[in-house]
Amino acid sequence: MEPNTRRIEEIPAVAGQVVTIQGWVTTTRSSGKIAFAVLRDGTGLCQAVFVKNALPPETWERFKDLTLECSVAVTGLAKVEPRAPGGRELEVQALTVIGPSPIDYPIQPKEHGVDFLLDNRHLWLRSQRQVALMRVRHEIEQAIHDFFYGRGFLRMDSPILTAAIGERAGLFETEYFDLGKAYLAQTGQLYGEAGAAALGRIYTFGPTFRAEKSKTRRHLTEFWMIEPEMAWYDQAMNMELQEDLIVAIVERVLDRRMEELKQLERDTSKLETVRTPFPRLDYGDAVTLVQGKGSDAKWGDDLGAEDEALIVEGRDRPVFVCNYPKEAKAFYMKENPADPRTVLCADLLAPEGYGEIIGGSQREDDLDRLVARIRHEGLPMDAYQWYLDLRRYGTFTHSGFGLGLERTVAWISGTHHIRECIPFPRLMSRIYP
Repeated sequence: MEPNTRRIEEIPAVAGQVVTIQGWVTTTRSSGKIAFAVLRDGTGLCQAVFVKNALPPETWERFKDLTLECSVAVTGLAKVEPRAPGGRELEVQALTVIGPSPIDYPIQPKEHGVDFLLDNRHLWLRSQRQVALMRVRHEIEQAIHDFFYGRGFLRMDSPILTAAIGERAGLFETEYFDLGKAYLAQTGQLYGEAGAAALGRIYTFGPTFRAEKSKTRRHLTEFWMIEPEMAWYDQAMNMELQEDLIVAIVERVLDRRMEELKQLERDTSKLETVRTPFPRLDYGDAVTLVQGKGSDAKWGDDLGAEDEALIVEGRDRPVFVCNYPKEAKAFYMKENPADPRTVLCADLLAPEGYGEIIGGSQREDDLDRLVARIRHEGLPMDAYQWYLDLRRYGTFTHSGFGLGLERTVAWISGTHHIRECIPFPRLMSRIYP
């Protein structure tokens, strides 16, 4: 590494010093006696300025070798220059081309089709918009970890291969040696419940898999879920925690990633109104609401994307839809004492039509009721004996939820399609690259 090598984001702190930047070329232009190359290194952009009369002839000539996405090391005087791309500039003294890039680099500064960009996702990730999205995603992830750490939660890692499923459908299955079928986990929740019985308050954070044949802009077959599970929390406490988490995430991104949000052309005024409490709407009232707006939804249906958009229409913050019908939800949700047709659960719908970002519930803590639900769903009782043990040996009130990371990134960043919110999307018709 060259002496005094710096990352581009550090240039303001070392303005006036001679430093070396290592990165990739995004654009070049020349006007005869002065030339420019815009560099990126993942932390920002910097304009490198080449002045012919101030450089050795071989360095000036080497500028002509610069092509889109070639990697370089550039040494020069660091400056803050508001008019330059990224607000940073380097008066070049030396240039080394480290990794040449052929002139037929696939992604050029022009319109490309979605399939082409997805085929070249490994290169598309280098674009400024995708870099900004990944930085927002990172900030959201870190905000989540910091939120739970600050509240005394422990992170617990749950298995990806399991014999106990959490949802009715959408299973990826495989043969597991001589033990029969195993499934890629749809959720870490069931194991999280065991963790809550041991540690009190935990959260899992990892990939989950749904083999649903869905082609909507809101679905992936592999996505990341954050799933807290809390001992001694009822559903009201559960929803309050969700509110606090969402507000903390939004505030963190507004505080630390405003530059990226501007790059993504996000209207941040729509995020600045996200404050507690969030509106709470009973499922029955939600059905009546969407029917009044032209939906053909009826009581007993699981509300679809169009219905969710109608529910949040005109709202400036997320909305809870509470107490869905028992048949529309998973077997582990606690029966609602006020209406046994329903369960103590809530979906949190993001504003602006981004749909459900959290699904949560109080868990059924009565052993007999849970056994009855497992039988009703036709699930293999043997696979759930360990889960039933949590009720046999010291049952307790507990609740939890699952936050879909990519949907949350899409909403906060203002990104239309979820496929841009994960580095390498796995879709029904795509597993490459």
